[in-house]
Amino acid sequence: MPNSVTRPDWDIFCKVIDNFGDVGVCWRLARQLTSDWQLHVRLWVDDMETFRALLPEADPVLSIQELHGVEVRRWEAPFVAWPPAAVVLETFACRIPDAFIAAMAQQSPRPVWINLDYLSAEAWVAGCHALPSPHPRLPLKKFFFFPGFTRDTGGLLREHDLLARRQQFAASPDQHTAFWRQAGGGPPPAGSLLVSLFAYENPAIGELLRLWQDAQTPVCCLAPLSRPLKAIESYAGHPLRAGDVVRRGVLELRLLPFLEQSAYDHLLWLCDVNFVRGEDSFVRAQWAARSMVWHIYPQHEGAHLAKLDAFLDLYCTDLPAVSATAVREFWQAWNVGHVDGAHWQNFALCLPTLREHARRWQKALAREDDLSTRLLRFARSRL
Repeated sequence: MPNSVTRPDWDIFCKVIDNFGDVGVCWRLARQLTSDWQLHVRLWVDDMETFRALLPEADPVLSIQELHGVEVRRWEAPFVAWPPAAVVLETFACRIPDAFIAAMAQQSPRPVWINLDYLSAEAWVAGCHALPSPHPRLPLKKFFFFPGFTRDTGGLLREHDLLARRQQFAASPDQHTAFWRQAGGGPPPAGSLLVSLFAYENPAIGELLRLWQDAQTPVCCLAPLSRPLKAIESYAGHPLRAGDVVRRGVLELRLLPFLEQSAYDHLLWLCDVNFVRGEDSFVRAQWAARSMVWHIYPQHEGAHLAKLDAFLDLYCTDLPAVSATAVREFWQAWNVGHVDGAHWQNFALCLPTLREHARRWQKALAREDDLSTRLLRFARSRL
């Protein structure tokens, strides 16, 4: 049991919205600060049931527990304002409790208060990164910290041993066998295109599955379920649950249980193409160095499509024109909910080029400092 009196090094506040990305990012960061940097981290989570899906050993009933060295607390009302940590991280504009903010103002020295914002490749991010915002009443400043893909942003979340673990997994048939056993099935049929499918609700899912069933190359599609997807069930013609397999034409569709984070990484490392969504799986797919398709979180009036295009501008810079066009057209079609045969065929024909591009992209990202390193450097400069 964590010591409730000891003041931690970092407080991280996480409000779960409607998916797993928020808490997924926060949990990865909390673990990394603990394991890679030996810091005492206190993670506040307002939805412990959702958190338990990521970490089955978490007990949603407990108000305080220690998990993988992280002090995890249920963020509940009324909120008791424990002494704040030296660094307070407010993630994704979740608005930390007023009582806690008042306690921060009483500390001497006052905590470094950081809002970790959403990941974006938009040009304006670099200009806003690390800017302060004074509190209107209290002697506090909140700094806005933007993850990103360039040196003048906050970087991407990456454990220090992640790439070494990926290489070890790639070279280990025993680890591959263990993954397939955990996933509830054997390896895919030889010669299949292996695809992971993790997406928001999207009518294009059914269109793509129908294209795959009639494809020239067999496709094995692995869909980890956080919740049933209507488009997949509509394609199958009946309700589905984890463990079910649907076979049509040359398509084998496997419904996997929702995977905890390390197992999901293994899935990404195994697949030829990874369909990912939101922020957390999007970043992990880039570290997997495999071809990918991003389903960005939908926003009102299509605001998310500008964010999609901003990333595509970066990602496609070094691609040959034909491959860049195929990526842009397929990703954009996927995100507006309609794909046709030409979209997929053009994308599939470019897969050899896209695989090599994914490896180069990952190596370029890995030459930059990761998010935790940049966060720590920034916080220490203001302590």
